[in-house]
Amino acid sequence: MSEVILKGLKKVYDNKVTAVHDVNLDIADKEFIVLVGPSGCGKSTTLRMVAGLEEISDGELYIDGRLVNDVAPKDRDIAMVFQNYALYPHMTVYDNLAFALKLRKTPKAEIDRKVREVAEILDITQYLERKPKALSGGQRQRVAIGRAMVRDPKVFLMDEPLSNLDAKLRNQMRAEIIKLRSRIDTTFMYVTHDQTEAMTLGDRIVIMKDGYVNQIGTPQEVFNKPVNLFVAGFIGMPVMNFFDNCKLLKENGKYIAEIRGVKFVLSEFQQKALTQNQVEPCDIVAGIRPQHVTVGEGELSAMIEVSEMMGSEYNIHARCEGDEVVMLIPTIDLTADVSMGKMVNFTTRPNLIQLFDKASGNNLIWYDADSAAKDAPVCKRYDF
Repeated sequence: MSEVILKGLKKVYDNKVTAVHDVNLDIADKEFIVLVGPSGCGKSTTLRMVAGLEEISDGELYIDGRLVNDVAPKDRDIAMVFQNYALYPHMTVYDNLAFALKLRKTPKAEIDRKVREVAEILDITQYLERKPKALSGGQRQRVAIGRAMVRDPKVFLMDEPLSNLDAKLRNQMRAEIIKLRSRIDTTFMYVTHDQTEAMTLGDRIVIMKDGYVNQIGTPQEVFNKPVNLFVAGFIGMPVMNFFDNCKLLKENGKYIAEIRGVKFVLSEFQQKALTQNQVEPCDIVAGIRPQHVTVGEGELSAMIEVSEMMGSEYNIHARCEGDEVVMLIPTIDLTADVSMGKMVNFTTRPNLIQLFDKASGNNLIWYDADSAAKDAPVCKRYDF
């Protein structure tokens, strides 16, 4: 078993700056967990505490059922892949892969078997006699991953391993990591600021901001059920449209979202959830994803500022009474004229509208007060 448990993990630096606040996370054996968030959110610091490269200020860390707060990094049975590859430039690829095994006094025959097995999996056999300077960025990253693989670690830690690669190589390496994951039975903790990596790689995603965990869930959960404005604005490409100064009303016993004077009677599920949460009529920020906008019908209207034909869809940027609205419209469904400068009507299905409390930024349906960090700052609209 390679379960990893973080209980109230906290990191405070000497200058009294708290980089990580009370992180609680249970990572199951063989699970792929991705920590994602903007720069400075504490994701790499959290990973480095798991690796033993940063001292834990408070809380407990368990790997495979063992408390490892004071255990040296080399004795935690983890392997880490860094952003900058961290290869030995004077060694060949073969020697880079074999280095950790040589330190362990592993028999030469076993070293050779493991190195060549890993090289075959990563398709770097032909580079074994080269030095790192003779490799491309993607090839170097494969060597860095291979160097960790030969150790058969209980936990595989990866700190933004693809950030130095160009877009095409990133896509290729992301596919390689997905295939790699299916070949080796171990637990992964992966750090990135790229939400595409997070959504495609992770069994679950941990979304962090300012040292706090905002939400933990599957890719589908964090996309469909964002707990606050930050998560809603961070996850999804293009980002969610937000309409300020909207109202949550109650008329004839029904909850209604009023967006720019247009009333949407909410779905039965939304009605039930708002009633259970005892939500009173209030000022809200309404959120609608670009993929959920329908153009050519409805009572909302916007002026098109940019219209990009992307082949299978139009990427439209419009202005609705001061709010920027992005729309992704499949060309096969489009009947309206979406040329620049045109006014278009648009709408969405009520069940696809996200409702955020204007004061706190929390989702009125999906926010769970019991599981939220008690001292986390209020999530304001424009601070992500």
